[in-house]
Amino acid sequence: MSQQHASSRVANLVRFRWVAGAASGLVAGIGMGIVFHAGANLMPFIGALYGWPTVLGGWVVHLVNSVVAGLIFAVIISRPVLRDQTAATAESVAAGVVYAAAIGLVSTGILLPISMNMLGVQSFPEPLVPLPGMLGSFLVIISVGVAHLVYGLLLGAAYALSREGLVTETVAAEG
Repeated sequence: MSQQHASSRVANLVRFRWVAGAASGLVAGIGMGIVFHAGANLMPFIGALYGWPTVLGGWVVHLVNSVVAGLIFAVIISRPVLRDQTAATAESVAAGVVYAAAIGLVSTGILLPISMNMLGVQSFPEPLVPLPGMLGSFLVIISVGVAHLVYGLLLGAAYALSREGLVTETVAAEG
């Protein structure tokens, strides 16, 4: 194999990882956003954290964050030790779920309180959901958990499917 061909393959592989990460993050973000929006009407709150307290603002901010998280996932999962351990679709999906759980813990356990403190907000805007008291709070917590689970499932599956598509195309091109 010539050096030029080898460097071209490396460049294509790097480009693939970025595109696959971004596309997988977007797909997963849409699924997660649907849960956020339908489950507890969280999109205006997400937008408000960035100064855009509308449903549209929440969606835009959420999808941008989802794509960035997808890119980071692609970088992490493409490391040799993890790439070998996540070769199968089920393993990639499991990695996506673990990654989304970590994002959920960091974002809601660390970043959300810091953001709310910086904005001078002492509590969530009420009502996020049209249910009173503890029931409404419980629905928000469940929605956030389910949303992160959906993100992880879709992220891992979409990344695995895009990786399988690359392998098929590479074999066909070299065969």
